[in-house]
Amino acid sequence: MSAKLSAPSAFPDPANLRAVLAYWIRLKRVEKGWSQERLAMECELDRTYVSAIEHSRWNVSLSNIERLARALDVPAWSLLQPLVQADDPAVGVISPQAPPKRRCIEKPPAARRLG
Repeated sequence: MSAKLSAPSAFPDPANLRAVLAYWIRLKRVEKGWSQERLAMECELDRTYVSAIEHSRWNVSLSNIERLARALDVPAWSLLQPLVQADDPAVGVISPQAPPKRRCIEKPPAARRLG
């Protein structure tokens, strides 16, 4: 008989990226209703490796973060985003921070070279 799926019970320390990664992987896996074995199968990883990731025991390569993100259908960067509590206590929502916006700064006209 399989264990009941449960979301993470504690929020990770935002300075501990392994804990942040573990939190998001477990949360997204549980949201999909998947066991660790199912996630491992989807990623072509070992179930014990997925368990170790969810318990913050392993440093995870970027390649494996990408595999996990694809299987969970989320952007890879979102698995490393620290949690932020909503300003409105009535809402009480915890969500990932949005990625920083990239700005392209155009060179001033005097600095451009003409062809």
